[in-house]
Amino acid sequence: MTSAPPRQNRVAARLARAGLATDEVAADPAAALLGTKALRDATASWLTSLSSERRLSPKTVEAYGRDLRQFTAFLAGHLGEAVSPALVVGLKPLDIRAFLAARRAEGIESRSLMRQLAALRSFARHLEAEGHGAAAAFSAIRGPRLSKSLPKPLPAAAAIAMTDEATRAGEPREAWVLARDAAVLSLLYGCGLRISEALGIRRIDAPIGGQDGLRVIGKGGKTREVPVIAPVSRAIEDYLAVCPYLLAPDGPLFVGVKGGPLSPRIIQLAVAGLRGALGLPDSATPHALRHSFATHLLARGGELRSIQDLLGHASLSTTQIYTQVDASRLLAAYRSAHPRA
Repeated sequence: MTSAPPRQNRVAARLARAGLATDEVAADPAAALLGTKALRDATASWLTSLSSERRLSPKTVEAYGRDLRQFTAFLAGHLGEAVSPALVVGLKPLDIRAFLAARRAEGIESRSLMRQLAALRSFARHLEAEGHGAAAAFSAIRGPRLSKSLPKPLPAAAAIAMTDEATRAGEPREAWVLARDAAVLSLLYGCGLRISEALGIRRIDAPIGGQDGLRVIGKGGKTREVPVIAPVSRAIEDYLAVCPYLLAPDGPLFVGVKGGPLSPRIIQLAVAGLRGALGLPDSATPHALRHSFATHLLARGGELRSIQDLLGHASLSTTQIYTQVDASRLLAAYRSAHPRA
């Protein structure tokens, strides 16, 4: 009677049948989660196409890659074998629903699940384009229903106070740091920028000295022109006047305390402190200043199409949500003030 082969040999044989060599896994433990070499090659070409052909932002490409790794890791345990392109295209809708259910059980919200499903559908289309077959199961899955939450803008007085350097005058921070943070927040509220767009501005492009416009690089590398009002220019000039570093023309306009590029996390922490000082809710984030920019323009008679251009929205339907915000604010004012409400 022959004895069973050692477990180590059985694992090696199983990996070999799946297209994974043991030395590959030893060198890269993530290789087992990413499946066979054929799947890893398909993953690499897919991520490259997302960046070079579809021109998605680096953060989106990174998120899509993370989504696929989570999916293949789930499949390896769910189906008990290394994941290959043939396995992916042969999946049933039940397999994909099991993954989404597992993610939901981990506390993942509907919006993140929608992004994960979008990433998996994109990868399935890529596998089909490379000749691995049609992965019909992915198109058969209906995404989770999203809650229709409206943006939460700040009152105008609160938004202005957040951009005022004097609001943080009592903090034990260097004066140039307070001026820097005020300049960044002024760009978010005064120009409707995303925090990544503000921190991506080069020193040479700083809108100062009478320059009343700014070219911004937005999502997907798309550029747009935004007007710059005088208070925003003055905030940037005040920051540059006290910044202790000699900023390279092609380097970032905003730098950290050690002179390197400024992290978005620093601005988020500054806003958290301002929330406490001004008694604002948790919804008062850096992005809320961008929401406030759009909502306040609309309330003052701004045209929706113009606001779309200023925000850099690809679709007008994305901008139209601010009409609902404005309508809800008017309704709240009516209910609180009208004698017959």
